[in-house]
Amino acid sequence: MNRHSSFRECSTRRRRVVRLFFGLASTVAVVIGMTEMGAATAEADTVVDSMRVGFGPNGVAVTPDGARIYVTNLHGDSVSVIETASNSVSATVRVGSSPEKVAVTPDGSHAYVANSADNSVAVIETAGNTVAATVPVGSMPFGVAVTPDGSHVYVTNAMDGSVSVIETAGNTVAATVPVGSLPFGVAATADGSRVYVANRAGDSVSVIETASNSVSATLTVGDGPNGVAVTPDGSRAYVANASDDSVSVIDTATNTVVGTVTVGVGPEGVAVTPDGAHVYVTNFSDGSLSVIETASDTVVDTVTVGGFPIGVAIAPDGSRADVTDINSDSVSVIAIDRCSGSLCFDFGS
Repeated sequence: MNRHSSFRECSTRRRRVVRLFFGLASTVAVVIGMTEMGAATAEADTVVDSMRVGFGPNGVAVTPDGARIYVTNLHGDSVSVIETASNSVSATVRVGSSPEKVAVTPDGSHAYVANSADNSVAVIETAGNTVAATVPVGSMPFGVAVTPDGSHVYVTNAMDGSVSVIETAGNTVAATVPVGSLPFGVAATADGSRVYVANRAGDSVSVIETASNSVSATLTVGDGPNGVAVTPDGSRAYVANASDDSVSVIDTATNTVVGTVTVGVGPEGVAVTPDGAHVYVTNFSDGSLSVIETASDTVVDTVTVGGFPIGVAIAPDGSRADVTDINSDSVSVIAIDRCSGSLCFDFGS
C-alpha cells in the first residue's frame, strides 16, 4: 500500500510540472481547429469541449439515459456529477479516500465508487447525489463493473488479488473470488454470464463465471493489462496493455487471444461504442485517444486530447466520448460523429 501511495505522489509531482504546458496547448489546438472548420460543426472524433472537475479525475461512467456523467477525483476524495446537456458540474459528492473507478447501475439509480485507500465502495444514490451506503471490500479496490441486470457489482481488489462480489439488494459482499496478481480493470458481458478481469502484474485476464463466482479460464495477454471492455454482442473483449502499448483482442467464445493492436503510449482506459463498431482507448503517456475499428481490428484514428488521459466513457447513443485527464483536472468531450448544435454549443452554434 505504501509503495502504491509513494508511486502516486511521485507521479503526480512529475505531471504537475507539465500541466500548464499541455493544458494550454490542448486548448489552443481545439480553438484553432474549430475556427478553421466553422463554429456550428466539427469533424468526427474531435474535442469539442472541456470541463473542469475535481482534483485528479480518473474513472468515468455515464448514466443509461446519457443525461449525467460521474467522474471520480482520485486526489480530491470526491465524485463530480456533470450534466451533459450543458457540460457543467451540477454536484460534487464526497466519498471515501482515493476513489479510482466508478460504474452506474443499468436503471441509473446508483453509482458504485471504489475507494482505493480505505478499502471500501461508496454507493451513491443518483436521485439526490448522496452516499447511501459504504461497503467494506478487499485491499485497494480499483475497478468496478455492474452486471446487466443490476443485481451484482464486481470490484477488483488490487493488493490482495481478488474480486469482491456485492449484492446490490442489500449492498453486502456475497462472495470473494481469487484472481491474478494486481487486478485492475473489470467488465461484464452483455448477458451477465461472465466477468473479465485484467491482472496488471500477472499479464493475464481472469474469466469469472458469474453463476458460480469461480474462475473458469486465465488468458495470457500483453504487458501490464489495465482497462478492459466487452463488445455489446459479447463476442470480443478488448484489453489495454499499458506497458507494451497494445490492445489484446479476446474471442470470448473460445477465450483465446485472436489479435493484438498497436496503439499509443501507455494505454489505460477502454470503451466500446454501442454499435460495437469502434473501441476507444486512452493513451496516458502521449495524451491521445486511439480509435480501433472492430471489423478489422486496426487503428483508424488518433485523437489528441493532451495531458494524461485515463478514463473513457461513451454515451448510450454513441454521440460522444468523455475522457478524464488526471493532470489538468478536466474532462474532454469528443464528438464521435460529425457534431452540430448542442454538442458544439461552446464554440458559437
